Amino acid sequence: MILASQSPRRRELLSIIVLDFRVIPPHVDERPLGGETPSCYVERLAKAKAMAVCAEAGKGENVIGSDTTVSVDGKILNKPVDQSDFLRMMRLLSGRKHQVYSGVCVFRDFVTYSCVVRTDVQVRMISDREALDYWASGEPKDKAGGYGIQGSAARFIERIDGSYTNVVGLPLVELEVLLNDAS
Repeated sequence: MILASQSPRRRELLSIIVLDFRVIPPHVDERPLGGETPSCYVERLAKAKAMAVCAEAGKGENVIGSDTTVSVDGKILNKPVDQSDFLRMMRLLSGRKHQVYSGVCVFRDFVTYSCVVRTDVQVRMISDREALDYWASGEPKDKAGGYGIQGSAARFIERIDGSYTNVVGLPLVELEVLLNDAS
């Protein structure tokens, strides 16, 4: 099995359900296409990531690609490019509900199995001071939407409706279904 990802969170999550896999980081342009919905965006990238490393797979070997994004009012919030971008994201998320979308693709022997998972996340009000303190921790710099629910940003999350592992970056229940379909 191959995980086509550079994400340490995806590696951790996958190791919960799969004992033996290797990691091959894909090289994929992750910019959204004009007018692309969050759902279409993550599914396209999940497939692109799996396809980018499929030449490394042996016969009967699964390649897993995944991508996660945060969305507010249909707008995609990827990783913050700097502190100003991060603050913009925190202000958008503060005191409201947003969506986390993950696309997952399993590629095996020239067949793809994919799905998109959506989780609604309610964030409490966050002051600029709290947001800046969080930024200073370094944690939000490589995370879609500028936060990691599994880290110190957990204190900002009032509730979620859907898959927790989806918000972390790899929806395990849905992935396991895809792996079973591919076997």
